[in-house]
Amino acid sequence: MKKYILLITATLLVGLSSCLKKEDLPPPHNALAQLGKDTLDILKFLSTNGIAATKLGETGIYYKITYPGNGDITPKDSSKISIKYTGRFLNGNVFAPLDSLKDIELYRLILGFRYGVPQIKKGGVIRLFISSGYAYGQFGTSNIPPNTNLDFDIELKDVK
Repeated sequence: MKKYILLITATLLVGLSSCLKKEDLPPPHNALAQLGKDTLDILKFLSTNGIAATKLGETGIYYKITYPGNGDITPKDSSKISIKYTGRFLNGNVFAPLDSLKDIELYRLILGFRYGVPQIKKGGVIRLFISSGYAYGQFGTSNIPPNTNLDFDIELKDVK
């Protein structure tokens, strides 16, 4: 009986795998190559628009602090934060007009926010230029295409 089940399972697997053609499979995602492309696109955007921004370590995130804030607390991943933000594509089109989040743990947000927001304190304002891998990546969202670099203005209203 076990032999028959094994034989049927093997036959099904072979039959199903032959239905997939190589051209039906999506190309493999190369995150390092995408980061390189994103970085060039962000640097071109910054240069074209005369924006002096700082690269955040070895990430694909650039930032410009408008106001550093005056609180004593620097947000950590576990901090609950309240922010106001506007999100744009690098072409200037707004996808998130003046929105806000209240009392949300920083670790629940995109990596670009998780690394960028701790650069300011309560009351601070920062502009983040985030490469796709630190935003919504290769899959995107319903209103953000895959592999899209983003530009955010963020005001840190509160940190708990």
